[in-house]
Amino acid sequence: MDAIRILLVDDSMAFLKAATTFLNGLAGVNVVGSATSAAEGLAQVAALQPDLVLVDVVMPGMSGLQLVRLIKRGPDAPKTVVVTLLNGEAYCSNAMAVGADGFIAKASLVAEIPALIESLFLSRRP
Repeated sequence: MDAIRILLVDDSMAFLKAATTFLNGLAGVNVVGSATSAAEGLAQVAALQPDLVLVDVVMPGMSGLQLVRLIKRGPDAPKTVVVTLLNGEAYCSNAMAVGADGFIAKASLVAEIPALIESLFLSRRP
């Protein structure tokens, strides 16, 4: 099975670095790029064609929810998961309403992302 290719979109360099290190340590996962704005993330989706995009909600310019909506309009859209400090049912509902495939609070990323990735890509297993 090919590694799941992940793009990270978040305006926090500290989060990007920590998440990249953690995710690259998981079996079957490869972080192929990162972006610090939604606009840059949209360009990276087109250039890198990731399998999964992890997106923060609050970013300068365009919000992560707007980015998810734009990503999902494209052909062969990657899976998207909103990863944010803004935890709560309303944020989760808004993420799902724009087409996100998942929602995780940043505080729960390490505990929850492995199982979420597994569930999103279960069909890719041999």
